[in-house]
Amino acid sequence: MNPISRLALLGLTLILGACTVLESDKVDYKSAAGKAPSLEVPPDLTQLSRDTRYAVPGGTVTASSFQIGQTSSQTTPTATSSLGDVRIERAGTQRWLVISRPADTLWDPVRDFWIENGFLLVMEQADLGIMETDWAENRAKIPQDIIRSTLGKVFDSLYSTGERDKFRTRLERNASGGTEIFISHRGMIEVFDSTAKDHTVWQPRPADPELEAEFLRRLMVKLGVSQEQSKALIAAGPIPQSARIDTVNGQPVVRLDDNFDRAWRRVGLALDRTNFTVEDRDRSKGIYYVRYVAPNADKAEPGFFGKLFGSSDKAGTPQKFRVSVVSQDNASLVSVQNADGSAAAVADAQRIVKVLAEDLK
Repeated sequence: MNPISRLALLGLTLILGACTVLESDKVDYKSAAGKAPSLEVPPDLTQLSRDTRYAVPGGTVTASSFQIGQTSSQTTPTATSSLGDVRIERAGTQRWLVISRPADTLWDPVRDFWIENGFLLVMEQADLGIMETDWAENRAKIPQDIIRSTLGKVFDSLYSTGERDKFRTRLERNASGGTEIFISHRGMIEVFDSTAKDHTVWQPRPADPELEAEFLRRLMVKLGVSQEQSKALIAAGPIPQSARIDTVNGQPVVRLDDNFDRAWRRVGLALDRTNFTVEDRDRSKGIYYVRYVAPNADKAEPGFFGKLFGSSDKAGTPQKFRVSVVSQDNASLVSVQNADGSAAAVADAQRIVKVLAEDLK
């Protein structure tokens, strides 16, 4: 085939592909295994440091002292569905599994689950109960036109969604000896960095709650729930939750109509989703230790988090904060502190609580 014919075929392929409607509920990372290029991504997604502050036998995060500040009152609407020893809970767009099995018996099945779904694991820290996949492409988002179906094996490398996904899984032991499993999504999208459209960069895109839900459903199947039953458990829609910004002693906070237990879970998942790296956590004190690094420190135009924090003189410098969850009556307050425990600058605190409040709704 001469060069002109090859170009014509490629052009026809792209045109037909653009006209195909994508089925949004399809997920396929297996066929992308080993194909997706490595990304130059924000340094705030690097591996966590090890710490035994809350390690427990069996290799997950302890919940032995979570009782601090907890109240038996539950004022917010919740949805709980269960089958056997597997239960799914919801709060807003957030979902997580509660399983009546010890965490040490779940680590290997969860690890195998991600590998079976076409992912490479770049972080496996059993002492923290955290594992994280590499960036991967959902090939199901690529239109399945006639030409690709016929010549896909030859030209498959020409197709790309321009999106990459990675998933963090956190296993946390609860007070009854069971395990809570949280799956959070992070996304990147390839965009042109100028009007000339001659160069592209990768930028963060919002977390996808439906992708999280689909992998929770698939994990339920891995743990013994049937396909039909898993679909029924995951089907219920999100329940609106109250997460409003307030001011306490001159400092901005997020006020949640949740007891400490549920607020702690929801804040942890929100931090995972919003690209802050949780370096450590102490449930007995209600503190998450988080780290932030501007993703595009070498660019003149700041990325998402660069715009979030604004000042260019902070670019590339790791910023560490504490996110505190404290019970107050029948609610919980989420505040931001500096790494030493002092009150964070109001401007920084306002930006962080705004991001958290948006995700917690």
